Amino acid sequence: GGTRAILMAVQAHIIKYLLFVRHTEYTHLERLGRTSRRQQGEALAAALADTLWAAGGGGRAVICLVTAAVHVTPSGDYKADNFTERIQLFEFCEKAAAQDFIFDHINCFKGEGSHGVILFLYSLLFSRTLER
Repeated sequence: GGTRAILMAVQAHIIKYLLFVRHTEYTHLERLGRTSRRQQGEALAAALADTLWAAGGGGRAVICLVTAAVHVTPSGDYKADNFTERIQLFEFCEKAAAQDFIFDHINCFKGEGSHGVILFLYSLLFSRTLER
């Protein structure tokens, strides 16, 4: 339950990236032990971008970030939660551009108190589209 399933899927993509995609001179198992902080961020960005790209049908990815400004005004049955109404959407038509954007904003997904899992879940929903 909870965020565990999402985290496990992301972790699987990270391990795949570290073992089979990233180019280093080390053998497969040595790669895991010789991973710098920057490489960890690159692996997380690649995992998130791959998943969002797949959710977008291989043609788009939408990334959600929280801003200080309010982008949605509560009305009707919607009750403000001081989070959802501050989300800003960024749409990408190239996977590499989405991955670079995520890496540039990696602390939004992994920093203490960043709400990274919920941002990723919102990004998945918007990448997949609500209709699909």
